[in-house]
Amino acid sequence: MQVIQVFKASERLHTRRSHLLITADVNMFTLSVVVFSFLAFTAATNVQQCPGKSFEGLKDRVQLSPCKKLPCRLKKGTDQNITIQFTPDKDITEVKNQVSADVAGISLPFIGVDGLPICQKLETENGEKASCPLQAGTKYVYKDSFPILEFYPKIESTVQWALKDGENDIICFKVPVKIV
Repeated sequence: MQVIQVFKASERLHTRRSHLLITADVNMFTLSVVVFSFLAFTAATNVQQCPGKSFEGLKDRVQLSPCKKLPCRLKKGTDQNITIQFTPDKDITEVKNQVSADVAGISLPFIGVDGLPICQKLETENGEKASCPLQAGTKYVYKDSFPILEFYPKIESTVQWALKDGENDIICFKVPVKIV
């Protein structure tokens, strides 16, 4: 009788150990899915150079989220997040967004974003808060979110986004979008 009880206890222990291993495997799988999903959402966005411009490594320096594939789907009533890395080649006192959308061949300002200063939305590459004036040769990260307003028409367009120092482009890119 004792042998049977020892055998049953051993069997229960083996079952618990198997359950723990399965639970650990499921937890690792879940963690992997979360990490890969995060990486997919934080990957650089495949943007294009603005006409007549050439910014080195541009595609690796711009991230729009959520934007899983082109054209980026901009859902009305939501916020779009943007991260832009740049390094000015001269000292800069003020930086503004210049953002427009091509609608039927006409460049229209992207209301809610165009013309706004960005100096209060900057960090250094180490994540420390930064602000203007900017120093030449220092890498900065601009992080912002902007609303996709309800009155925007449901269209496909190309958005051109530039960070401007007066009339000079610090960085400039184009990205196809679809407002839904």
